[in-house]
Amino acid sequence: MAGTTSRTARSGRRSFRLARIAADSGFDCLWSAEHHFADYSFVPDNIQLMTHLAAICPNIDIGTAAVILPWHDPLRVAENAAVLDLLSNGRLRLGMGRGLARREFEAFRISMDESRERFDEAAPMIIEALRTGFMEGHGKHYKQPRVEIRPRPERSFDGRIYAVASSEDSVHSAAKLGAHMVMFADRPWEMRLPVIERGRQLHRQYHGNEQPALMMTEFVVCGTDLAATEAEALQYQGKFVESNFYHYEFLGEHFRTVKGYDSYQQKAEIARQAGLAGAVKGFMQAASWGTPERILRGLEERRRVIGDFELNVAFRFGGTPFDVAERGLRLFAKEVLPVLKSWGPAAPSRAAA
Repeated sequence: MAGTTSRTARSGRRSFRLARIAADSGFDCLWSAEHHFADYSFVPDNIQLMTHLAAICPNIDIGTAAVILPWHDPLRVAENAAVLDLLSNGRLRLGMGRGLARREFEAFRISMDESRERFDEAAPMIIEALRTGFMEGHGKHYKQPRVEIRPRPERSFDGRIYAVASSEDSVHSAAKLGAHMVMFADRPWEMRLPVIERGRQLHRQYHGNEQPALMMTEFVVCGTDLAATEAEALQYQGKFVESNFYHYEFLGEHFRTVKGYDSYQQKAEIARQAGLAGAVKGFMQAASWGTPERILRGLEERRRVIGDFELNVAFRFGGTPFDVAERGLRLFAKEVLPVLKSWGPAAPSRAAA
C-alpha cells in the first residue's frame, strides 16, 4: 500500500511538472477530466485540482472537462466554481458533462437512465446562479429553495461555459445552454460534420448568434521521427482506446436499454464489428500524431472540413512515459502552437453555407 501511494504521489508531481511546462510554453488553458474509482483517469475532484493548478500556474486559464453533473449537487458545483473563479481572478472555464461509465454511476447509486434529465436540470441552474448570484430549482430531481451564492460571483461567465457533446442529445443541450461544444478526436471528421453543423444551427435558433468555438480534445504523440512516432502512437493511442473500451464497456449490451444513450449503442455496435484493431485504426485517422509538420497538415485539413475550433491536447495517456509526453509537449509548443495562434478565421466549412 505504501508503495502504491508513493508511485501515485510521484506521478502527480510529474503531472504538475507537465502543467508548469505547458503554462510557460504559450498554451492558453489547463484542463482536467473527472473520473472515479479506477486508473483510467483518477481525478475525482477536478475543481479541487484546478484550484491547486491556479495557484502554481498563475498566468494560464484553468478548465474542467468536465464536472459530471449527475454525480454532484448543483448548488455545490456553483459554489465551488464561484470560489475557484474568485481565487483565480476570473480564469475558470467551466465545462460540464453527464457521464458515461456505468461503473461510476453504480458506485454513486445513481441510475444512468436519469443522467440526461439531471444534466438538463442542473446545468441551467448552475449557469443562472453564476450569472445572478442566486440559485433555485423546481424540477423533478433538484427542488432547490432560492438561496444566495456566497461569495457572490464577481465576473461574467459568458463565453466560459463548455458542455461535452458526444451524442446528439448532448449537442442539443450544449446549444440550448449557449455553451462551447466539447468533442473528442476519436473518429473521422467527415462523420462528425453533420452533428457539428446541427449544433451550430440549434444555437442560432436558441440565441440568434453564432455558437462559441467548438473545442476538440485529443491525445497527441509528437516527435521528430515519423516512423518512431507512428509506432508510439500505435502503442499509446492504442492502449488508450483499449482502456476506453474497458472503462465504458463499449463491447457490452447495456447501452441498448439505458435511456438517452442510443448513440453509444451505435458506437458499441461499430466497435464489435471493427474490433479493437479497427477502432485503433479509426482513432489514429482522427487524432494527431507524428512530426510537427504532419500534425499541422492534419489540423489544417480538419479546419477545412469543420471550420474553426479550439484545441485541447493531452500528451500523457495510455501509459505514455513521462519523457515521451514531455518531449511531445515541448516540441508541439515550439513548432505547432505558434502556427495555430497565427491562424485567422477559417473559411466557412462546406456544409455551413
